[in-house]
Amino acid sequence: MQRQRSLLILILVLIIAAITVIATIPIPLGLDLRGGSQLTIQVKPSAEVPTITERELEGVKKVVEGRINGLGVSEPVIQTVGADKILVQLPGVNDPEQAERVLGGTAQLEFRTQKANTETQLLAFQASRAELKFKQEELRKSTDKAAIVKNQEDLQKNNQAIAELFESTNPPLIGKYLKDAYGEPTQGNNWNVAIRFDQKGGELFANLTKNLAGTGRSIGVFLDNELISAPTVGIEFAATGITGGSAVITGRFTAQQANDLGVQLRGGALPVPVEIAEIRTVGATLGKDSITSSIYAGIGGLTLVLVFMVLYYRLPGLIADVALLIYALLTWSTFALLGVTLTLPGIAGFILSIGMAVDANVLIFERTREELQAGKSLYRSIESGFYRAFSSILDGNVTTVIACAALFWLGAGLVKGFALTLALGVAVSMFSAITCSRTLMFLAYTIPALRKPEYFCPNLPASNKAEVTQ
Repeated sequence: MQRQRSLLILILVLIIAAITVIATIPIPLGLDLRGGSQLTIQVKPSAEVPTITERELEGVKKVVEGRINGLGVSEPVIQTVGADKILVQLPGVNDPEQAERVLGGTAQLEFRTQKANTETQLLAFQASRAELKFKQEELRKSTDKAAIVKNQEDLQKNNQAIAELFESTNPPLIGKYLKDAYGEPTQGNNWNVAIRFDQKGGELFANLTKNLAGTGRSIGVFLDNELISAPTVGIEFAATGITGGSAVITGRFTAQQANDLGVQLRGGALPVPVEIAEIRTVGATLGKDSITSSIYAGIGGLTLVLVFMVLYYRLPGLIADVALLIYALLTWSTFALLGVTLTLPGIAGFILSIGMAVDANVLIFERTREELQAGKSLYRSIESGFYRAFSSILDGNVTTVIACAALFWLGAGLVKGFALTLALGVAVSMFSAITCSRTLMFLAYTIPALRKPEYFCPNLPASNKAEVTQ
């Protein structure tokens, strides 16, 4: 009994926490609900890159992500599709032509020289940019468009101010001379970023590093006119510069930071053209209508399920209804905590998971009825109902989660949203069916007025009632 009280307290705490989360953290809406633009970017091969591989596609995706940040869009969705396409969803953006102008074209990577006597200014601008970047991340889920625009304007001004502290080499050292860039581990947990140039690039890089060696001034690595790295050159290279066409950027990088910088450099070095293959615009009115229809459908379906459970299963059905409402609260709060972007298929997945949660209760109650009809006591019937139904519930949920994993791994866009919400719902339904329903059932058993077999099995033969109450 002490265990049941502890579980009941846990359930009450979870309910309060879920209501608090739902009230304080809004769930972001996807493109189909909020309205906006969707662009499909086609990455094309070139003479230098005849075949688009996953490595090249990831580099282009990184560049696109950087350009999306320049648009100041909150909650963008950027993902690869197939072998040579990138899907970009921009909720709230109703001007796809602007997005097309920003996202189109090959990335521009350039190595520049820092001007003399600008070291202090660069440090100040970099510190300011770090604060603006942090604020940008905080504003990603915000609905305050004025704050988002203001922060983006400040970032653009900061990038321009930093760019003015550097000057191009003559001839310029640009991305087409870079052959490769990748993270490599060093001693301890530190990582470096190795870069390799072709012959022409190696000569230009040697001259650039020779002029900067030992001065304290930086090599400005710019991608689309934004500084992404600013390494310095040691005094030991003052005589000849860094020769051989290879160099290592050190700086106590983590593995993720080193790999990210390598991807950015490779993306800017790719001489591959991209073009906007498709543009779709979803109006906010359509999204609003979809939300309204989904809410009506969800409420209607849920109401029918709640009524059916009470009429058919009586007291256990009422307990299942309470557990189902708890399930809905916990699942919705989980979406909010994990930052799940809600789409129309996502809502469908959520509603379907409610059906999965009811299915678990149906299995438990049918097992309980079988035990009562076999003449077992009410307590033993309830206990056996949960015990014997568990394997069936587990098998059904595991197979559903496997299917969700396949959809999430192989699917794209809205399909992923459906798979994610359904998988989360199934996971929470296991808890609500096994823990919430069980705790509430045994709590009801402790109340003498509710300890009547006919409340649990309406059609129980009279000859069995005396046995089950003993």
